[in-house]
Amino acid sequence: MVVQVKICGIKTPDTLKAAINSGARFIGFVFYPPSPRNIDIDTAKELALTLPTGVRSVGLFVDPTDEELSNVLGYAPIDIIQLHGSESLERVTQIKQKYALPIIKAFPVNNIKDIEKSKPYENIVDWLLFDSKTGGSGQSFDWSLLKGFEFSKPWMLSGGLTPENIGQAIEILSPNAVDVSSGVESSRGVKCPSKVEEFIKSCK
Repeated sequence: MVVQVKICGIKTPDTLKAAINSGARFIGFVFYPPSPRNIDIDTAKELALTLPTGVRSVGLFVDPTDEELSNVLGYAPIDIIQLHGSESLERVTQIKQKYALPIIKAFPVNNIKDIEKSKPYENIVDWLLFDSKTGGSGQSFDWSLLKGFEFSKPWMLSGGLTPENIGQAIEILSPNAVDVSSGVESSRGVKCPSKVEEFIKSCK
């Protein structure tokens, strides 16, 4: 199985180019002001417009209002919405109906119960994403918690992934996709093109 790769928190043309040339399938733009990876809407539009066919732009939001979503989605070409907050089943359903875009729903994992919380969402979302409780911090969670789980939708593994440990993570779990952010940075919020290339190469 070929594992697809998502590079999240892209903000510059050079890291975008490194990701695309190395074979990333998803490019994540963070629309969450408190994050060091937050991107302004004009830059996101500029970068998203350069994506080749087959590479999908993902807009990451945390408990967004309709106004926040509409401001971005009505301006920048975003293919997929990633919901990274504590969005309820009802809220995710509303967003899906209103914007008619595929949805990735993130679930922070500390124990088996956190994974079980994803089950009701499977009928609505297009992807499940399992992250550490401190997303974007470079911390991983106990990947073995996911062993034995089967999902009706494709899923992504995130949280503390690096070029050094990604091979082991894929071997243990065989996720449909992996999502990396801090693991390919030279400093907090700053992506390193060579680390992006190394990470994707390690996935293959």
